[in-house]
Amino acid sequence: MGNYRRSYVPGGTFFFTLVTERRAEMLCTPQARACLGKAFRECRRRWPFQIDALVLLPDHLHAIWTLPQGDQDYPQRWGWIKKEFSKAWLSAGGAEQGVRPSQVRQRRRGIWQRRFWEHTIRDEEDFRRHFDYIHFNPVKHHLVESPEKWPFSTFHRWVKLGVYAPDWGCQSTERMDFEDVSSTAKE
Repeated sequence: MGNYRRSYVPGGTFFFTLVTERRAEMLCTPQARACLGKAFRECRRRWPFQIDALVLLPDHLHAIWTLPQGDQDYPQRWGWIKKEFSKAWLSAGGAEQGVRPSQVRQRRRGIWQRRFWEHTIRDEEDFRRHFDYIHFNPVKHHLVESPEKWPFSTFHRWVKLGVYAPDWGCQSTERMDFEDVSSTAKE
């Protein structure tokens, strides 16, 4: 594999995509949501960050985070969240995908894909496109007809705060072209 270089911007805002191993559909189960919620809360207690947007789908999640001023260490946070989720998931009886001998040597489990995708948010327009992409994602994947019908999303928080109308994304004229965002999401 070639040299993969991450973008590090102290106090930056980043869009992320994390995918389960072999796209196992487990993340929306009550057990997985509880394990993930606990891992997020504990991680934020240890290393603060703001969750601007989040959507949880059966086999992947998208998020936008803003880190504190001077802090650029999102890989530490994601590594810790994935590790703590995996420990809690397995101890609660959750299943994992089979692992190859090379994965065993690397002390990897069959829960998460090894890497995650990140994109540094460049400006307000870039933020808005990724923010909308996250909240429209369950519709894109044909899980629901409208964002308001998907329970595992920060969409509902932003409706309460007046950022979105409850029926945002329901009408074909409102469905935006997310092609440019999709290329950064690596789905």
